[in-house]
Amino acid sequence: MNTHTQSGQTGRTNRLINETSTYLLQHAHNPVDWYPWGEEALDRARREDKPILLSVGYSACHWCHVMEHESFENEETAALMNDLFVCVKVDREERPDIDEIYMKAVQMLTGHGGWPMTVFLTPELKPFFAGTYFPPQERHGIPSFARVLKSVALAWTEQRDSVEGSSDEITSHLAVFEMVPDAKGELKESVIANSLNELYRVFDKEFGGFGGAPKFPHPASSLLIMQYAANRAGTNPELQKNCLEMITKTLDCMAYGGMYDQVGGGFARYAVDRTWLIPHFEKMLYDNAQLCRIYLQAYQITGRKYWAQIAEETLGFILREMTTPEGAFYSSLDADSEGEEGKYYVWTAQEIAEVLGKEDAKWVCDIYGVLDGGNFEGGTTVLHLMEPPEALARRSKLTDEQFWQKLNPLREKLLKRREKRVRPGRDEKVLLSWNSLMISAFVDGYRVLANPAYLAVAHRAADFVLNNMMKDGRLMRTWGRGQAKLQGYLDDYAFFIQALLDLGAVDFDTKWIEHALTLNKTMLQLFSDDRDGSLFYTSSEHERLISRTKTFYDTSTPSPTAIAVLNMQRLATMFDRYDLQERAEKILLLYSAFFQKVPDQFSTFLCALENHLSPPTEVVFVADADADGWQDMLLAVHSGYLPNSVIMLKDVSSGAQSLSQKSPLFENKALLEGHPAVYVCHRYTCEAPIKDLQKLKSEISKLCLHANS
Repeated sequence: MNTHTQSGQTGRTNRLINETSTYLLQHAHNPVDWYPWGEEALDRARREDKPILLSVGYSACHWCHVMEHESFENEETAALMNDLFVCVKVDREERPDIDEIYMKAVQMLTGHGGWPMTVFLTPELKPFFAGTYFPPQERHGIPSFARVLKSVALAWTEQRDSVEGSSDEITSHLAVFEMVPDAKGELKESVIANSLNELYRVFDKEFGGFGGAPKFPHPASSLLIMQYAANRAGTNPELQKNCLEMITKTLDCMAYGGMYDQVGGGFARYAVDRTWLIPHFEKMLYDNAQLCRIYLQAYQITGRKYWAQIAEETLGFILREMTTPEGAFYSSLDADSEGEEGKYYVWTAQEIAEVLGKEDAKWVCDIYGVLDGGNFEGGTTVLHLMEPPEALARRSKLTDEQFWQKLNPLREKLLKRREKRVRPGRDEKVLLSWNSLMISAFVDGYRVLANPAYLAVAHRAADFVLNNMMKDGRLMRTWGRGQAKLQGYLDDYAFFIQALLDLGAVDFDTKWIEHALTLNKTMLQLFSDDRDGSLFYTSSEHERLISRTKTFYDTSTPSPTAIAVLNMQRLATMFDRYDLQERAEKILLLYSAFFQKVPDQFSTFLCALENHLSPPTEVVFVADADADGWQDMLLAVHSGYLPNSVIMLKDVSSGAQSLSQKSPLFENKALLEGHPAVYVCHRYTCEAPIKDLQKLKSEISKLCLHANS
């Protein structure tokens, strides 16, 4: 152990004090002799023939904080850990490869998973005992952590052969998880339709979402639902109707409930109940990025302005609370403040009256369901809309516009009061994959809401990545304390390539597409499995662990393999790259047997299948970027919901770095009588170019689904 003084802190610290992860730094003053994952810890375990106690969690995890306080801050427990094990602490968000391998072991051994994750390993890194949270005293049949420590250490010393045999067996079973099935499915539309019918079967028709409590948002499934409804308009009316029902009910109920922050904007991780009322209060960057895109694109389909407002408020929350001074995005906000979950977010009628005065407070409490008894701990209330805002407006004898004009200033007063409370902890590391999702969300904000400030935010964040999170042509996973570290994983590459392509569809600077092409080539070189054409989660340059995983299903973020397929499909169309199209189809076939069995876990892949089956609409916008007057035309191109479209921008200005030599879509595309022109094409065959703004809007609208027509 070390003695260290930093930022006013004195006393004992451990090796985690030199890390950049907020989660690891939270444990830097524990009496546990923690090591970060690395050769120093692994060498010691081998040298002393000691088992490794691997503890995995993340900064916003409530039960991680509980176990730290109960066990890792306890001197007696720490002494046991230090004496019996080599103790290694891992931030699951920094090292998802380690987390995924050992979480599968936990699920195999216990039948469930979660964080904090506690796994005991041999010095060869093979798991032999595992669990999640262990209490300080035996509780509800769960052994105390001290008892677990002693029992595992005793087994290691007195039943060594049995322990090593068990670890070998578990490790061999882990390899099965990475096997691609021999049986292949079919790449046809009925697979998507059947999958959506299965989603509709488990759809909660009363409160939206899928299944019961706890209820999570399913952004990947929502994207699939919207894409199918748009692409297959008229071909399957009953399923299209069901799709629109699923998306409308789910987006409305999520926004009305307490999972949405009614005062400050943004979504919590999930709701503990079926009705979306009581959230698990942690706020994750990736949830808010994905849900922003869902609400914006759903607004394009239906024209429901409330959904655009939800997206704007969420983007506002990101700018206010989750953006670094350098223009990147922080990872998460804790559920807890002052040691209590949700304390920062809940209200009493008395406090609202103190802020707003008696008359306005009564109206606001009626709007947000604030009663004397509350709906949460200690008689407090999680704010939620009691009815749809349109109904609340009518009840208040106001128009929709008047309702928000009255409510918004009152919400602002509540927000200012709330900001005086003790804030939840913020995980201030910058993760590339999650930042990439947020860049795409701000691009959508610009596309859909025509707000150039959102594009500027996306520019700044993408430039931050290019300037700070690339080394020698390789992407880095994480950034903090002024430095980037850890080589990027498949999701870092796939999500950032997607963000670059999204930027390239709204901005004439060719660097976005150039970087996307280069990074896609690098990704295929580093992550490909030459045996079957699939993609590993770790690169060929990563540390070798006991298993090399392939993350092909959707989790709380989209499948990185499926996003890589979507990127390849897009680049194949843009640059007539048959090799990329062939590779994308090969990966689709590899995993096609899964699609219908578990559609909620393969929704992103099903979006890629829909792209494969429906040839994209190709749109080329030609303009002189140095001239004025083209912005409205560009925004008109993006005004409709066209999920299976490829949009390219051709700059004919004198200083343009043209991609014309690379893309056949640019051939014979020029200004029309000196004006910006739009070429709408199918399979490289184009209709007559359009230079008139109103005609362009009309043509784009013809290509789109109008759910409310």
